[in-house]
Amino acid sequence: MSKQFDVVVIGGGPGGYIAAIRAAQLGFQVACIDEWKNAAGGPAPGGTCTNVGCIPSKALLQSSEHFDHANHHFAEHGISATGVKMDVAKMIARKDNVVKQNNDGILYLFKKNKVTFFHGRGSFAGKAEGGYTINVAGKTEEAITAKQVIIATGSNARALPGTPFDEVNVLSNDGALRLGAVPKKLALIGSGVIGLEMGSVWRRLGADVTILEGLPTFLGAVDEQIAKEAKKAFDKQGLKIELGVKVGEIVNGKKGVTVNYTNAKGEAVVLDADKLIISIGRVANTIGLNPEAIGLQLDERGAIVVDGDCKTNVPGVWAVGDVVRGPMLAHKAEEEGVAVAERIAGQHGHVNFNTIPWVIYTSPEIAWVGRTEQQLKADGVAYKAGTFPFLANGRARALGDTTGMVKFLADATTDEILGVHMVGPQVSELISEAVVAMEFRASAEDIARICHAHPSLSEATKEAALAVDKRTLNF
Repeated sequence: MSKQFDVVVIGGGPGGYIAAIRAAQLGFQVACIDEWKNAAGGPAPGGTCTNVGCIPSKALLQSSEHFDHANHHFAEHGISATGVKMDVAKMIARKDNVVKQNNDGILYLFKKNKVTFFHGRGSFAGKAEGGYTINVAGKTEEAITAKQVIIATGSNARALPGTPFDEVNVLSNDGALRLGAVPKKLALIGSGVIGLEMGSVWRRLGADVTILEGLPTFLGAVDEQIAKEAKKAFDKQGLKIELGVKVGEIVNGKKGVTVNYTNAKGEAVVLDADKLIISIGRVANTIGLNPEAIGLQLDERGAIVVDGDCKTNVPGVWAVGDVVRGPMLAHKAEEEGVAVAERIAGQHGHVNFNTIPWVIYTSPEIAWVGRTEQQLKADGVAYKAGTFPFLANGRARALGDTTGMVKFLADATTDEILGVHMVGPQVSELISEAVVAMEFRASAEDIARICHAHPSLSEATKEAALAVDKRTLNF
């Protein structure tokens, strides 16, 4: 007889493992199925985020930033550092250790919360009395039954048609995080989050980096003023970003990759590179899930169709995170995972898509929440804007990093905050204040009236709020 559970979660990434823990906290008998393996073949829960995404990329960004500071900024502080070298193998090993700590942490949390973990691939076998039968294909095959199922199978890197990933020369985010040496010439297709972060890592370590972007605008989803400020900083650093290109034939040879493309002027260009990273987005992962066994509906992009509460068309089956509509962000998946577990328990879990923060962990960092100025203009919303540069912030000067600004957008009549956009040092941490403010429907005046520690980068947030009413104090 198969093991029976109240809730089975398929996928142990941010959406899945968090959903499993919350469901267990609510008193359900819970199992989580995840097939990620570490180098030794053991379980490595955490999904793309922990294994080949958010966590390892931040580890490499930190290492490469230390290297960049030692080579280019220590002298400003009176620190002499000559002959600084990067041991890439050691950097990668540190990254792997950070990943393992996260994997082990999730396994510990499962144990602590009495979540039964199955290491293998979960797939639907069909309906069962009072629920569903799910096959787990791991070292051994077994079947379990669930009254409720939460699908959190995540996403996979999107490949360019005709150019498959070999993770040797043509790399996805996975291969980009495992390079054994600094390539002399690195090409990237796609100037989104992954492209900019990976391009930044390897540029700092000495690679000649060129990023090709098909769209004519840089970071079109970002507030235009912020995107321009970021582009200026990246250009100064030597990160070559070409916009409005049309990629043609890509030849993957023994010595590297040749990318043929047409630039924005209509000129044919041949780009030779040692490695090519393709970061043109991600696609929902339902490989091996066998949705047909229960009549689960997918959309034309292969994502699972859900309503506003993450319910699928099949009773008792839910889906969260990258495998459904909405932004492909780990924290969005987590919030949906918690909300679904609470809905199963009869509570009213809630996710506000309007206050989900976005962050790009380059240097300068880019972070935002809410609507951009161009969106407000397109929607015909009357608004007021206020900006404050980090150049006028005392803590930023002391850090030696005064790039960028904070920008507030508020309703012209009510002063309610409609969007906050930042580019500069540590703005990934500063954006949380704006998220809280917007969740409580605060006004720009509310932030302007709150005392902020001095000297701190957060004072730039207060000053930008003051700027909405044209009364900044330090600029």
